[in-house]
Order: sequence, then C-alpha cells, then structure tokens
Amino acid sequence: MRGQISLSRKLFTTFNALFLTGVTLLGIVPFLHLLSISLSSNTAAMAGEVKLWPVGFSWDAYIYLGEKVEFFRALWVSLERVALGTVVNMLLVFLTAYPLAKSNEQFGSRTVYVWFFAVTMFFGGGLIPTFMVVKNTGLIDSIWALILPGALSVWNVILMLNFFRSIPKELEEAATIDGAGHWTILWRVFLPVSLPSIATIGLFTIVGHWNSWFDGILYLNSPDKYPLQTYLSTLIMSMNSMMTSVSVEQLKVLENLSEKTLKTAQIFMGALPIMLVYPFLQKYFVRGMTVGSVKE
Repeated sequence: MRGQISLSRKLFTTFNALFLTGVTLLGIVPFLHLLSISLSSNTAAMAGEVKLWPVGFSWDAYIYLGEKVEFFRALWVSLERVALGTVVNMLLVFLTAYPLAKSNEQFGSRTVYVWFFAVTMFFGGGLIPTFMVVKNTGLIDSIWALILPGALSVWNVILMLNFFRSIPKELEEAATIDGAGHWTILWRVFLPVSLPSIATIGLFTIVGHWNSWFDGILYLNSPDKYPLQTYLSTLIMSMNSMMTSVSVEQLKVLENLSEKTLKTAQIFMGALPIMLVYPFLQKYFVRGMTVGSVKE
C-alpha cells in the first residue's frame, strides 16, 4: 500500500513543474515571436504589433527568401562546414583522448601532455597571431579557415577521456589477449560503448560550427563564401538596396515585405536545422555529460 504524499512533497512537485514550465517558455517564446513577425504583414511588423501570433498573415518573406540565391548559398556553406568540421573535430578528439586516458604506467608522458593541453584552455595566442598563422598557411578565403583553427577542442577531449577512463579495464585486457592493437581497441572496443559521450560531443561540435559567425568575417574575403551565420550577421540592408537587386516580377511581393520580416524569416530558417537535430541527440545528452563523473 502506497503511503500518503506529504504536503511538502506536493508543494515541491508543483513548484518544480511551474519552474520547468517557465524555463521551457523562456526558450520557446522568442522563437514563436520570431516566427510570428516573419509571417506578419509589413505594417504590423514595423508598428511592433506582433507578439506571439502573426498579424496580417503573409508568406511574402518566405516567398522572397525562396528566391534569394545568397541565402541558400550561405546555407550550403554552413552545411559543408558542419559536415567537414564535425568529422575532423571528432576524429582528433578520439585520437587525442585515447592515449591521455591511459594510466601513467602505460603512457609515461601522459601528465606532460595533459598539462600541455590544459594550458591552452586558459591562455591563447590572441586574435592577431591566430590570423597571421591562418594567413601564412594559405587558408584565408577557404572553407578550411573555418575548420582547422579550432579543430581540437580541449574541453571535448576532457569529456571523452573521462568516459574512456570509466570503461572497465577488463574489456581492453581481453582485446589485448586476443591480439588487438591500440587502433583496433579504440575503434572496435572503446567507441562502440561510448555512444552517449560521442553524441554529446557531436552535439557540441555541430552547434558550435553552425552558430559560429565571427571567423567567417575574419578569414573570408569573399561574401559568396560566407557561412549562414556570417551572412545573417552582415545582413544590414535597406529596402532601397533590395529594390535595386530584384526583378520586376518581385515588386508585387516587396509591396508587403519589410526589412524586419525578411530578417526574422532568415534568422528563423537559420536556427531551424539545429532545432530539428537536437531532439534526436537530447536523450544522450545528460547521460553523456554525467557518465564517468563518479568513480567507484
């Protein structure tokens, strides 16, 4: 027979539910407001009448956006950056975390390398030296300028090596007895049991590449090569400049289109891919963050 729930427990549960609902709304409401503005008429958007529901419903911003070559070109660059950057970042994290997860008996210089990487989390070379390195290596105005300067995240390495250290040593010893080398142990023993941590680090990497915008301004000279977030950050255009770049057929669309509705439509479309990916990785997120944090 279940015991009666105390009043304090009911109050605590109610408070938790209200608090978490409030936090959820804080995350959802800005996107609803953004979407509502993008779907509203020019007059309502410019007058600030739009809250959480479109006023004077209009698809004009998305119709015009569908014809903007620059937006989809920037979107493709971002997708290319995320794909290449995630592969490079994850590969380097695996190859760095695996030896650092060994004991000092197995890897005598482990402590030296751990301190070497840890120092980079607190001290950096600075913006100008980093730019000079990228320039002198010939990466300026290429997709690799957005990937290689931050190819190895020490924070992700720490998360990964802590997960590796939590894997039972018996698995590695059994593989070694069967004749497996370090490469085989990493790819066929460690990584298959590390999916929660891999999903967590992968999510960090994907979001980091997708949201990054400043390095595009810094390292890319051609606006045609800008990733989406850099393109959106430099999207300060007036209706006059828009009118000079559109065809006669688009003039009717622009009659009910404003700079505000167009910007919000592009920002919403820029955030949509990450919002669609996150729910599939979220179930691994908490587990990947906490696993390995408690040692027995």
